[in-house]
This record gives sequence, structure tokens and C-alpha cells, in this order.
Amino acid sequence: MDSLFDAIRDEGFSRVVGPVARDGAIVYRDIASAADLPRGVRDRQAPGTYRLESQEDGVRAFSWANGAQALKPLTFAPRETLWRCERDESGRLAFRDLAQEHEPTAVIGVRACDLAALQIHEQHFLKPPYPDPHYAARRSSLFLVAVHCSHPADTCFCASTGDGPRAESGYDLAMSELDEGFVVTAATDRGRAVLAAMGLDPASSVQQGKADREVEAAALGQGRSLPSRNLKDALYARLEHAHWDHVGRRCLSCGNCTAVCPTCFCHAEQDEPALTGETSEHLRQWDSCFTAVHSYMGHFLVREETRLRYRQWLTHKLASWHEQYGRSGCVGCGRCIAWCPVGIDITAEVTALMESGDAQS
Repeated sequence: MDSLFDAIRDEGFSRVVGPVARDGAIVYRDIASAADLPRGVRDRQAPGTYRLESQEDGVRAFSWANGAQALKPLTFAPRETLWRCERDESGRLAFRDLAQEHEPTAVIGVRACDLAALQIHEQHFLKPPYPDPHYAARRSSLFLVAVHCSHPADTCFCASTGDGPRAESGYDLAMSELDEGFVVTAATDRGRAVLAAMGLDPASSVQQGKADREVEAAALGQGRSLPSRNLKDALYARLEHAHWDHVGRRCLSCGNCTAVCPTCFCHAEQDEPALTGETSEHLRQWDSCFTAVHSYMGHFLVREETRLRYRQWLTHKLASWHEQYGRSGCVGCGRCIAWCPVGIDITAEVTALMESGDAQS
């Protein structure tokens, strides 16, 4: 692994971000070498539960499914200044874009579900004719090293959405981890340059077969699923279903699910003037459709009840995204299940809606 770090830095990516075990979770942090990776760590996830366990005989660094973070904070900043307004000596106002340069960064350990989410975000933020320059600058600065999943959590269901556990696209390098090392492939010119610099021996057919079987087993081992990859018509037919009341009574409207979701992109914009009155900054920061103010329109709240906010989130994610992006907004990572304080399970809620014979009961 250290040869990978050296080759990445030689290609000009001075910053390396990777998974570390910290404060009871797997999180992305700046790392210096392979010694910083969470070797011998396994995650246990269930509705409303996330725990890390140490494996004394564990030799692998990626024998876990995911943490709370995806790639989203590295491309769509939680809080950033979009532009600044300044008053010059004559009293006239000038609007200035802020610098959009970011340090070349390599990200180690990206999962297939998060690469699928990244492609959805690229459709949204980079859509012509007005691509988001702040998102574009961050995205272009990244070198992505994917790891095919071999240890899914109980909350994972990426196989049913078609987004894992094998990383199919969107990466520079992809790795399969075996007990004896890694099988590495490249998908871009940058990735091929790094791979060539590492000087690895070709993987044997036995090693490749073992890597393929582990990914296949990871897909077969997932116990959760969505009933279909396109639920648009079915959900639209159930907008007045009684089950929305049931889930609304349990939901806290805390916004945890939207914070950890790798595809949610709701945000709010605001201006913050300096006390001197000489400058003002226009900020963008993450928001959530579960907050009351998110649906404030004029003088009233469009969605003042929690059940309506949950319905908005679920139907946007699984229904109207098909109209906007040609696919569901869910990539099956299961984070919203594990990090929900009351353990609401999106797959169970959808199944309950679909199993009813009366769409408007």
C-alpha cells in the first residue's frame, strides 16, 4: 500500500485522504501512510446502530462497509462562500468570485455506492449550460481509488439498486483486497500512470477468481432490498396512503438521513454582512427537507407536518429523481438506516407502502 501512496504523490496529488477509525466510526481524514488505515476493524450496522469491532487476527484494511461520510463533503462543501460584495473607496459596490483552486487530493477506499452517488451529483452540479464552478473545481482536483466491497453491512442493499458492491466506473484506480494483498486495475490515464509507477506483478487467475467470488458473495449476502429500481408510478399512486402517518409519528425530523445520504443536495443560501458595512459574503450551506423552514413559502409552511416532510424526501428520492436524472436517487448504501436515531428503515417503509392493495387507504 505504501507504494501506492508514493506513486500518487509523485503524480502531483500532495494530499491523501482515506478512512480512519476515530470516535467509534470510520471517517475520512488526511492520512500519511498505509499505517493510518483501519486494519483489523469490522463494522456492525443495524437500524439505528453503528459499532466498530476489532479483529485481533484481522489483516485487512477495508473489511467494513462504510462510515457516515461519503465523497459528498469533498465535492459539495457543507458550508462555503460563493461570492463577496465589497465597497470600494468611491462607495461603489463590486461583486467578486472567490478563488476556486483546490489542492490535488487522492481519496483512498471509495465504495461503489458512493461512486454512483458522485455520478448523480455530477449530473446535477455540472449540467450545461450553467455548471457549478465551485463543485467543478473540487471534483477535478480528486484522484479516486475505489475498493470493491467484500464485507457488506446488514443495512446495505446496493445490489438491488444496481450500484454495487463492485465499482464499475467513476474511479481512477480500483482495488480488490485479499488476505495476501491487493488486485489493482486502472480506468483512467492518471490511474494507469500511478499503476505503472507501482511496479506490481500481474495478478494470477487464482487471485482474480478469489477477488471476484468475494464481490459476488457480498452481493448475495445482502438481506435488504428495494422492491424495484423504478418506484415512481407506485409511489405517486400512494401519496395519501395511511402509512405516511405511521412513519411520521416515528420520524424526529432531525435530518440525519439527509446529512449522511451521499446523494442529497438540498442547501440554503444567505448573505452575511460584515459589521463594518464594507463587505458582505454570500454563503451556501447544507440544508434538509426535514426542517420546517425548508418549505417556507411567503407566509406559510408547505410541509408543516413531519409525515409530509418524510413523504417529500422519500418520493423525491425514489420517484421524481427518475424525471430529473433518469434513475432513483438511492444508491443502497444504507446509511440512512444506520444513522436514524429511531431506526427507520427505508426498505421496510417502501415495502409496507407497496404491500397494501389499496394505494389510497
